[in-house]
Amino acid sequence: MGVELPKNFLEFEDVRKEGFLRMKRLKEEGKSVVGTFCQYTPSELIDAAGLCEVGLCGRSAEAIPSAERDLPGNLCPLIKASYGHVLDKTCPYAFFSDLVMGETTCDGKKKMYEMLGRLKPMHVIHLPNVPDTERSLLYWRMEIEAFKEKLEESFDLKISEEAIRRAIRRGNRERRLMARLYELGRYDPPAITGLEMRSIMDGSQFIFDKEERFRKTEAKIEECEAEYRAGRGPYSGKRRPLRILISGAGLGGTEDKIIGAIERAGAAVVCYEGCCGISSRRRLIDESPDKDPILAIAEKYLEVPCAVMSPNERRMEQVRSTIDEWRIDGVISVNLHSCNPFGIESRNIGKSCEEKGVPHMKLETDFYPNDREQLKTRIEAFLELLESRKRGGKRK
Repeated sequence: MGVELPKNFLEFEDVRKEGFLRMKRLKEEGKSVVGTFCQYTPSELIDAAGLCEVGLCGRSAEAIPSAERDLPGNLCPLIKASYGHVLDKTCPYAFFSDLVMGETTCDGKKKMYEMLGRLKPMHVIHLPNVPDTERSLLYWRMEIEAFKEKLEESFDLKISEEAIRRAIRRGNRERRLMARLYELGRYDPPAITGLEMRSIMDGSQFIFDKEERFRKTEAKIEECEAEYRAGRGPYSGKRRPLRILISGAGLGGTEDKIIGAIERAGAAVVCYEGCCGISSRRRLIDESPDKDPILAIAEKYLEVPCAVMSPNERRMEQVRSTIDEWRIDGVISVNLHSCNPFGIESRNIGKSCEEKGVPHMKLETDFYPNDREQLKTRIEAFLELLESRKRGGKRK
């Protein structure tokens, strides 16, 4: 089976080329690919259908100028980058996706998906924005059922109930592993750096064989634990670092200039809060044999604590409980420019931090590097404030 690469393939850097070649091999093996963007994606249905799921969120400013030919300049950089990579055919995972699945988490994404649907086969699930009502759950279950039917129609297959139940068990196994990864940050000092935590979390999604993904992730967790016990953890023998919780979404294009800056300044990012945070990993799908598996999937995914939910007390509870469990010294909210839901909700995050007696700082950024020094200065000033509080005996 011949599978073509993009015409400008030779112009890409080695990492991008490897991504294209990896996906090309999967396609030549007869694998079909579904590209996704968000934690609201019911991944178990893609898995139950025997399809390959891959994330498509843009993480760099590279494709933004192309996207701005069609999209407003003041739109969220994640939306522009995601669209631009599809437009330019510079993302191997989008290029080889047979179907792209989106979700109506925000108005910017919703309208971008209309345009993306002209470039790739597209299916959008419509998310209810009120999380805790019976009618929201009923509607959401119908949307997930419609997605199942779309997969069956698009790929000429039938998804059995037993296949969904097996996929639920695999999904829960992965959640438990990722929760263990986050819990390495509970050690005092932490048994992993925040950057390494992110690297494992992000990299694992591109290991498309689930069993291999589980083995490699578990091996890395056990390696971190063994190194810690042997006194060779990343902070072993050093002064106890300040413990920082990162709050927010869309971190993929900002890691080095924010998380890297925090850790180069001597503090430790010990956990992440938000759609991909610890609570989403600890909330499992009900595996009871008498439970409707589609309903079980709907219940779990409706609990994702995204800022688009209103009211969103579940997210505030997540912040407060994480502060206590991870013994947090300070919280940093990271908001992308023009991401209004997270930008507005950072005020409520700040109030939750105030209730726990923990300082909070909001940073707003995009995928361009021009604010790197400004962010570094603000982060260092915030860490100095936390150090002075520690010396004064406040909280920890």
